[in-house]
Amino acid sequence: MKDDSRQAISFYSRHPITAEIILSKLRARRGHLDGLRPEDLYPHDQDHYGGLDANDVLAAAAGIGEGVRVADFCAGLGGPARYFASRYGALVTGVELTPARVRGAGELTRLVGLHEQVQIVEGNIMEAPLPNQSVDVVVSQEALLHIPDRRRAMAEAFRILKRGGRLAFTDWVAPAPLASEDADLLWEGQAVQALESPESYRDVLTGVGFRVRSSEDLTAEWAVLLKARLAMYQKLRLEAEAAGTPSGHDAFHKSYIRLVDLMGARVLGGVRLVAERP
Repeated sequence: MKDDSRQAISFYSRHPITAEIILSKLRARRGHLDGLRPEDLYPHDQDHYGGLDANDVLAAAAGIGEGVRVADFCAGLGGPARYFASRYGALVTGVELTPARVRGAGELTRLVGLHEQVQIVEGNIMEAPLPNQSVDVVVSQEALLHIPDRRRAMAEAFRILKRGGRLAFTDWVAPAPLASEDADLLWEGQAVQALESPESYRDVLTGVGFRVRSSEDLTAEWAVLLKARLAMYQKLRLEAEAAGTPSGHDAFHKSYIRLVDLMGARVLGGVRLVAERP
């Protein structure tokens, strides 16, 4: 466990997908930013595996609908938060650690007119800045891998959920501890903490009081998606360098190439977990 939030902040501050890059693409295509709609952002702001389809799966599993209060742990640029608000009528508070992404999420949300339904606040999900039993749903997508103490984060999800509320999230898992050179590379390149196994994740959830409703192995699906994402990041890097904007750092690209190999070999895996607060 490496309890150093600066690594995650540094990683996301240099991530190849930023609000600035999204807006530059929209200006290039439209000539202006007037009258932006949430769906105009969808090709650019859904920085998680599976895009809108993955959002819909989580929404169905968690019961997201009109007026449902949702907390998005590690909300990033707020793409899923805006989608849940626009598509389902949810009221979403995203908690995000990286200041640059909080600012970017706020700008994108205002531009598409969802600022009354969506708020992205700066905070650490191990000390979530939300009141007890204040939300109906907690979601997260491929982000808890950065959290040094997932038991604390899951305990916070339990605390802020109303009775009967649901937690639905996806994350990386590792059936066995990674080789030290792979663990070091993923830490340097993507701020990846020591990972849970599918079994240890269930233990974490039940240990803080959740009732696990389902656990789905996503490894085969993600192995395919990651190859496509690697090609996307390589293209974005070239475009960013040509435009003089941040393109990510070398360790990120090196670690992503290794991630694709590890997922393909099932040394790393993916899981979707849904749990309920009794």
